[in-house]
Amino acid sequence: MTFQKIFNQEPKIETSAPGRVNLLGEHTDYNDGFVLPTAIPQRTTVQLALSSDGYHHFYSENLDELINLVEVNHSPSGFASYIFGCMEVLRKQDSRIPALNIYIKSSVPIGSGLSSSAALEVAFLRALRQLLELQLDDVMIAQLAQQAEILYAGVQCGIMDQMASSLADTEHLLFLDTRTLERQVLPLPANTEIVVIDSGIPRSLASSYYNQRRSECEQAAHLLNVKALRDITNPEAVEILPEPLRKRARHVITENNRVLKVLDSVSPQEFGQLMNASHASLRDDYEVSVPPLDTLVDLLQNTAGVYGARLTGAGFGGACVALTAAGKGFEVAASVLEQYNHLGYQGRVLVPVK
Repeated sequence: MTFQKIFNQEPKIETSAPGRVNLLGEHTDYNDGFVLPTAIPQRTTVQLALSSDGYHHFYSENLDELINLVEVNHSPSGFASYIFGCMEVLRKQDSRIPALNIYIKSSVPIGSGLSSSAALEVAFLRALRQLLELQLDDVMIAQLAQQAEILYAGVQCGIMDQMASSLADTEHLLFLDTRTLERQVLPLPANTEIVVIDSGIPRSLASSYYNQRRSECEQAAHLLNVKALRDITNPEAVEILPEPLRKRARHVITENNRVLKVLDSVSPQEFGQLMNASHASLRDDYEVSVPPLDTLVDLLQNTAGVYGARLTGAGFGGACVALTAAGKGFEVAASVLEQYNHLGYQGRVLVPVK
């Protein structure tokens, strides 16, 4: 299907935004911490034009689903909630949103921990910025997208995904301080590339455990008498906490320290060691991994040409990311995928793109 076939008109605006993969800094953004994502080649594209009947109409090509929004005061569910949320946060800033026909198509995998929702939000807000000639910079786009997801999609997310989708590219790493939004564009370690493999395991528990982990971190920060866990740099400070708060806080503190080490221009080998340590911490202290993810990471870590690997995203399924020697990405991905699927799983390579 095309925009023309669905709405019987040509689109007026077309914009897009990428998904992201996070190399270091997992579960740190909602603790005011540090993150290190990069954009992936897969993107979400939004086309739109004015609606002639006074109502909003949202069509998802991937889902082959058309939502007709008649009750503008009622938030729809599913993919439409992200679109509706973006319109509402703009409307509350006194932007007048005309009735729109909106067509969405995406190559960002859904449910793999690669920020398909943030890509949709950012792409749509870019389209509205262009259509309405709004004075919004890329940071403001990310902040509005985060508000939309929290208030209308019901996800208490940090700012990392939206900032990465709005500001990152596929050639660099985006170092981000999620408290101050101070950021630096960093190169990948010399002569390296990134491999991303979807485990094929849906993140069925990710949302519920995400909220639980966030609550545990807030409890730990309160007991340690700090605003957020990012304010502690010494992991030994957590030893006074009861379990599981001790382990949760230790992950966040050590993970922040791992991200900050990258600012010192570490070698590929050192970067890989940080990724390996990150996965161990996510598995043992934060307890968001599952056996298939551990298996996939173990295969990656033990393949020639791989410097390091870890789960990426909220956990409990989704994708894994690895840092490999330049030129080795396709070879590593093919070899690991064959071994992984031979064990009965159904993974797929996402990066590099064939």
